Amino acid sequence: MTLVSPLADGSAPTSSGALSRVLARAGPLLALVLVAAAFALLTGAPARYLSPFNLRVVLSQTVIVAVGAIGMTIIMISGGIDLSVGAAIALTGVVAALALDGSVAPILAIGLAMLVGGAVGVTNGLLITRLRVVPFIATLGMLGIARGVAKWLAHEQTVNVPATWINDLLVTFPRHSWMVFAPGVWLAVVLALVAALVLRQTVFGRHVFAVGSNEAAARACGIAIDRLKLWTYGGAGLLFGLAGVLQMSRLRQGDPTVAIGAELDIIAAVVIGGGSLLGGEGTILGSMVGALIMALLRNGCQQMGWPNYIQEIIIGAIIVIAVALDRLRVRLAE
Repeated sequence: MTLVSPLADGSAPTSSGALSRVLARAGPLLALVLVAAAFALLTGAPARYLSPFNLRVVLSQTVIVAVGAIGMTIIMISGGIDLSVGAAIALTGVVAALALDGSVAPILAIGLAMLVGGAVGVTNGLLITRLRVVPFIATLGMLGIARGVAKWLAHEQTVNVPATWINDLLVTFPRHSWMVFAPGVWLAVVLALVAALVLRQTVFGRHVFAVGSNEAAARACGIAIDRLKLWTYGGAGLLFGLAGVLQMSRLRQGDPTVAIGAELDIIAAVVIGGGSLLGGEGTILGSMVGALIMALLRNGCQQMGWPNYIQEIIIGAIIVIAVALDRLRVRLAE
């Protein structure tokens, strides 16, 4: 998927620029194949690791990061970042659980959680656009605020929820066999397709790329930068709220302490998928591949019996390598 900024100068592509685009397209898919092949061999049981059963497990494990990565991709393309995503997931999961425990209809509980996530996103946007706080600091502060509010609402304990259809969103084997994969997997696919179309085919999408590529030039072209950032952070917040509902579905309870470090996985998925921390680069497809790579890594480490700290070391190293490759790609394009 090639997305071109509306502020491009229209010059003919150089061979190095063409090479950088090839790397951007093929890199995440190549990394996916390499990770799958590596763990298939390391586990000593390729048939089991690559089996349809394990694929269902991996895809279910991918959903929460994938949904979060859709919102994060749009934010990072616009030149921003959101470190509060893990806390937002915890907060909205607690909100959904409290609503269900209070006999609120499941669909309304989901809507309430998403609205709370959207409110967190809009607040981030206001801090960035009105108070001119840099995104890193604004969202870092919101991380603590959202986590604290989640603990306050839940009275620092888990909130059990009654049995509803929400609990089946991430089951490995859905009730209806024709679905093949968990309903949450199909939900993530639909959301990814819609987000990809929005970024590629709409004025909003072109403006997001323009702002991330060169904010000053975008402002000179008449783009309402502050309004765009509010929509970007608010829309991503809605997706983070949905990710919180999915997290609650997996645990069958609202837990204010979950998703600590989830921002690392989500940002890593975007960067591995070709997104740039400098803005102006990224695709939804790449981020979905990045999320799948993260899930394969964690699943492979679990099958190998490696402790959690090994997983964190590997993920941290991958982020550094991905960012270094992104900088190399930028230099090749110059």
